[in-house]
Amino acid sequence: MNNSERIRVAVVDDHPVFRLGMAALLGTLDSIDVVCEASSVREVLDVVTADVGVVLMDIELGDGSGIDATRSIVEKFPETRVLVVTMHEDEDTLVASIRAGARGYLVKGADPSGVERAIRAVADGEMKVGAAVAAKAPGAMAASRALAPTMFPEPTDREREILDLVARGLDNATISRRLVLTQKTVRNHVSNIFGKVGAADRASAIVRAREAIEGF
Repeated sequence: MNNSERIRVAVVDDHPVFRLGMAALLGTLDSIDVVCEASSVREVLDVVTADVGVVLMDIELGDGSGIDATRSIVEKFPETRVLVVTMHEDEDTLVASIRAGARGYLVKGADPSGVERAIRAVADGEMKVGAAVAAKAPGAMAASRALAPTMFPEPTDREREILDLVARGLDNATISRRLVLTQKTVRNHVSNIFGKVGAADRASAIVRAREAIEGF
């Protein structure tokens, strides 16, 4: 993400005090705009649109699961990043969230600077897991990566094309020139693909991309 771009954020939580407090906090940060709020799965699916960059998602909502809402948002808007913010610190919930397409995971109570860093990181396409969760669930990320290839959904034609070029070792700039796309578009596609295959870095992504291609 270009540093000059503003990050449009949705805050989803069924506890109004937490939701309003988070929205107020984010409103004080440079280049971050809270554009909508929701307290339920139904509401978030109604208010989140393609121009929302990051969704802060609680796990337990009044009418369902934030994990299901995450999956729906990612399927409908692949370029929207979901950052889970929850009380749960267990591996099962972390892995389930990542499998659903979440790009970050924080526990409630994270300090404001940590929340800001996580939002900016996932907006840039990084995977961000808070230190508190990582310390208590050290095997969760590895487990989620091991599960990810079997969960890879059927790619679009464009994703398949880019995945093939990534597997050949081409960088984003080269892919951009070859496909006549902007580097931002390529970066977004690559980030989505890497998230789906559960890659931690480009090297492992290339390996997983090759494995994924063989399975298609």
